[in-house]
Amino acid sequence: MKRCLFILILLVLAGQIADSQDLWKRRRYEAFGAVGMTQFFGDIGGYTQGENVLGFKDFIFSQTRFDINAGLKYRIIQSLNLKLGFTYGMLHASDQKGSNEGREFEATTTILEPMLTFEYIFIKSERDNSYIFSKGRRAPFSEILQSIDVYALTGIGGLSYSVKGNENLNNYGIVDGGFTAVIPLGVGANLLAFPDLNFGIELCGRYAFSDYLDGYTSQYSKSNDVFYTFNVTITYRIPTSANGLPLFLTKKRF
Repeated sequence: MKRCLFILILLVLAGQIADSQDLWKRRRYEAFGAVGMTQFFGDIGGYTQGENVLGFKDFIFSQTRFDINAGLKYRIIQSLNLKLGFTYGMLHASDQKGSNEGREFEATTTILEPMLTFEYIFIKSERDNSYIFSKGRRAPFSEILQSIDVYALTGIGGLSYSVKGNENLNNYGIVDGGFTAVIPLGVGANLLAFPDLNFGIELCGRYAFSDYLDGYTSQYSKSNDVFYTFNVTITYRIPTSANGLPLFLTKKRF
């Protein structure tokens, strides 16, 4: 009798372990939103290389602007997400506090960017496949480090941009907009605070295939424009049915 009871307990535990290992498959779909700031590096503003070790002086708070981002994620495998996002924001460039202050160029750029990226999670939270956590039981604050995913991302995007320059820049000549491809590269971290709700931060740089995001290119320019976003993110795991599809796609309509 004791042996049968022991075997039964082992089978129950094994079933829960196997079940927990597949929890992520039942939560493949996520919706996310983000808000943060941009920092632009173009041909307006900035310091020359001899005056600017490692480029740190080009990070100027007055040059930052805002961005908002939203989209959907799909979990391909446990450590890899496919993400489709849309970003709206502003970029700003000015010759103030740079090597060309006497030129007095200034530009403000509005951006709209669809982007398809892959997120590779190289540090995985222990909560992601926790059966107890999935049922809503909260872990103590002392286990906060076990609740963080850290990931790297890259992919491809398109950037529609519109530039407004000041009088000096307009008089010189300006390219007032266009469309270009961008390559994103970044890192981020998510805190699995609740079974269906995560909070995080993300730093992502974009290398543009254009040198006119500020409407101007210099004869001394050796590379295309670059900008960064630093965002605070929130992610919602969309409820799914037994077949793994989002519930709103499987509900019967009469």
